[in-house]
Amino acid sequence: MGALLAASERFATIDALVPVPLHPQALSKRGYNQAALICEGISQVWHKPVLTSAITRTKHTSTQTKQSRAERWHNMENAFSIKDPSLITGKHLLLIDDVITTGATIEACGNTLLSVAGVNVSVAAAAYPLK
Repeated sequence: MGALLAASERFATIDALVPVPLHPQALSKRGYNQAALICEGISQVWHKPVLTSAITRTKHTSTQTKQSRAERWHNMENAFSIKDPSLITGKHLLLIDDVITTGATIEACGNTLLSVAGVNVSVAAAAYPLK
């Protein structure tokens, strides 16, 4: 994935990678953030910094695997906040998640990042469902 991103003109202006954060409670239970692991792998190939402390998940959301599309969007409202705007001001960020299903999580996280002056956001994921 890192090699493909590095070779793509579409992503030539990316300054940093941002994994979709887990809520601390979910991180404690799981023990790792899969989006952060994906970012680390991409960074090893593409040599872009990973900003794990730029944004935080402030709302503990229930698992979305059995929720409808509308429930997923409602579940993600106000779920994220910017931790340190100075880390991302004026940057083009690549927001990374493991899976994009309905887009509710990536959109909520991306919109929060876009609230910081001069931020541009592109997104990437390891998988998405074929329907």
